[in-house]
Amino acid sequence: MAGTGPTITVDARGLRVVIVAGQWHDVITDGLIAGATRVLEASQAEFSLVRVPGSFELPVACKVALESGADAVVALGVIIRGGTPHFEFVSNAATDGLTRVALDTGKPVGFGVLTLDDEQQGLDRAGLPGSREDKGEEAASAALATALVLRELRDHIG
Repeated sequence: MAGTGPTITVDARGLRVVIVAGQWHDVITDGLIAGATRVLEASQAEFSLVRVPGSFELPVACKVALESGADAVVALGVIIRGGTPHFEFVSNAATDGLTRVALDTGKPVGFGVLTLDDEQQGLDRAGLPGSREDKGEEAASAALATALVLRELRDHIG
């Protein structure tokens, strides 16, 4: 089990961030959204939330958000393994799609898509009371930190 990743509190005033979250597994997803929201509020970034049907739809919504002027997105979703190959198809499509979005747009995608064997693993990672990790917080922190690094690179190199 991975440990808790770094949570970075930064001054992100002037950054526009969109949280894009799937609608499946409400308790876990709502915990992820709450963690991401806490980080974005503390950073003073401007942010909004949009919901998509599921994790498969995250890449296209994130791409449109970034192409429409967002400086970063935080992609949040929950995929729980079942008895069919559906888990692998959706997990791979979401992961590969979000990677492509980041590379194609040159903007950060905070990756908060949980791929789980069972619901308890999600509850342990959702930043809820009793959770060991807060993957929503970690994804938002990574998106902000990367957006600030990219801004610095563009300012100093470009």
